[in-house]
Amino acid sequence: MKRRSFVKKATISSFATLIGAEIIFGSNILEGYVPLALQDPDPFKMFNKNKEMVVLNDKPWNMEAQAHLLDDEITPNSCMFIRNNGLIPESIDVKSWVLKIDGESVVKEKTYTLAELKSKFKQYTYQLTIECGGNGRSEFNPPAQGNQWTIGAVHCASWTGVRLRDVLEDAGIKNNAVYIGYHAADIHLSRDPKKEPISRGCPMSKALQDETLIAFKMNGEDIPLVHGYPLRLVAGGWPASVSGKWLNRISIRNIIHDGEKMGGDSYRVPCKPIEPGEKIKDEDYCIIESMPVKSLITYPKSGAIINKGKTLNIRGHAWAGELEVTKMEYSIDYGSTWKMCTIEKPKNRLAWQHFKASIDFPQTGYYEVWAKATDSNGKAQPMLLPGWNPKGYLNNACHRIAVKVK
Repeated sequence: MKRRSFVKKATISSFATLIGAEIIFGSNILEGYVPLALQDPDPFKMFNKNKEMVVLNDKPWNMEAQAHLLDDEITPNSCMFIRNNGLIPESIDVKSWVLKIDGESVVKEKTYTLAELKSKFKQYTYQLTIECGGNGRSEFNPPAQGNQWTIGAVHCASWTGVRLRDVLEDAGIKNNAVYIGYHAADIHLSRDPKKEPISRGCPMSKALQDETLIAFKMNGEDIPLVHGYPLRLVAGGWPASVSGKWLNRISIRNIIHDGEKMGGDSYRVPCKPIEPGEKIKDEDYCIIESMPVKSLITYPKSGAIINKGKTLNIRGHAWAGELEVTKMEYSIDYGSTWKMCTIEKPKNRLAWQHFKASIDFPQTGYYEVWAKATDSNGKAQPMLLPGWNPKGYLNNACHRIAVKVK
């Protein structure tokens, strides 16, 4: 076997970063050989994740939280879900990293270094809710295709960056612009450099919102590699697939962006209700935009046991895509009656909201606590699974926890 002379120092360096130690004799690595430490990686250690996180896939990496891990008002990295479509970039040189703005509807193509983005434009910080469009997919029957997320593919971290709007306007936006599409440095599973794992986008109206950021910090620190370091798009309230990681190019389009995973049943749902398993035409799909109203009980953990006569204090979060949650309720009798929770206003637009309630149970036995949020348009969460769709998107059924009173 010939020596792997083509391995660059940057690649060896990225291996060393993942392993946490210098790779001695790294220049002698043989072609096609993957260091043993990376053959069966420990994702909890590699990504600094809580040991209670659940791994759904490792090629690419997909990992979700459990409800009780999301109790913080601002989600820490250790409990943030991971949703990748390709392989994490193997080599990142921050000094040479640039963001290119191009497309049919840009006035003048421009490139910006990270330093230029940080110095030329005003920086903003927002707490933004990001939820995978397939969160809750595991409940659909017949089963829907894709990673079987339960309830943990959501988080609300604090993001710092520059407004996408300011950067686009600096390059110039033509009057015929209708959409933006992002491009990134992640690697297709086939390792074919001509293929993109994912390249989605959003209408100009979303791109130009104050809260849509080109971010370089998360919770006050550099974004972790698995979450998009050194640069990512953050579009709160919409499916997480719009918030592209490892961002290196944005195209201003005069058409709806036609990148990878913009067509077929990817992040699209039937425009009208269909029967489970029914096949429909491509033109009868609609792109998912604002996510539906939803809530999550984060304390106590499901399966809690309390003594008779004790009050149970519950808490959690609620969110509603582009809207605000205006009412939060709980039920202990399977939805027959509902009582009010107190709910806080969001930290800023598109941040989740915190709720709490004190519950007294009438007698000993088994109970379920159900949570139901209502948005500012008066639309409430369904008590049970909403309409079936081929990829199991947009499940916003009431979250439930089990409680035993003894």
